[in-house]
Amino acid sequence: MRGDCLALTKGSEAQDRAQRIKVSKNGPYLVSGSIPISEQIIGADSDGTSNEWRTGRKYAPQERCALCRCGQSGNKPFCDGTHMKVGFDGTETASREPYLKQAKEIKGTAMKLTDAEIFCASARFCDRAGGIWNHVPQSHKPESRRIVAEEAEACPSGRLVAWDARTGKPNEPKLERSIGLVEDPQLGVMGPIWVRDGIPIESADGNTYEIRNRVTLCRCGKSSNKPFCDSSHCPEDPKREIDPR
Repeated sequence: MRGDCLALTKGSEAQDRAQRIKVSKNGPYLVSGSIPISEQIIGADSDGTSNEWRTGRKYAPQERCALCRCGQSGNKPFCDGTHMKVGFDGTETASREPYLKQAKEIKGTAMKLTDAEIFCASARFCDRAGGIWNHVPQSHKPESRRIVAEEAEACPSGRLVAWDARTGKPNEPKLERSIGLVEDPQLGVMGPIWVRDGIPIESADGNTYEIRNRVTLCRCGKSSNKPFCDSSHCPEDPKREIDPR
């Protein structure tokens, strides 16, 4: 093991030149290609409602490094081999179906919303101003349209995507190709790994998951949708049960 990087097996050098994330079997995320890594902190207002993203500590880019996936490393966010001592089961259980096949569609007047709840990372930006689901039917109104667009863009996992009902085009945020380590001071927990701007994620069996603008990977080791986050890091699930109809 070298510093913050986990020594990779011989023969992987050529594969690791490209920017990508490899899910290792029952082990860490193997990151290659000098991808920028930084803390992304959820800011909240006086009522505890998520209202901004703030950048915290930035880590020096490394050509190759390993990020903890079991949640028990003593050198977080990097792997220190603890997964082998605790017998971490990192079996990938996520569907290989594309996002749209896993999402519900909520139709509105000027915008529609697709919602794949299995990917929820509980960042809670969608709860502002009465909840994004309640504004979609009113999206012909400028204020509701703005709220739908902003709340969907702030969703780190891409669970929520807002679409222009007329053109059929998704309203995706412009993100730097980077990895964010989500920190949630309001709940007092470390959140998931926020993968941004289409970084490929390869499964342990060598298949690449659907490449998306934003996804979140589990780093507590408890998700039932590995390798993706399903909010299991939260001490109690803050998601509201909303029937979008």
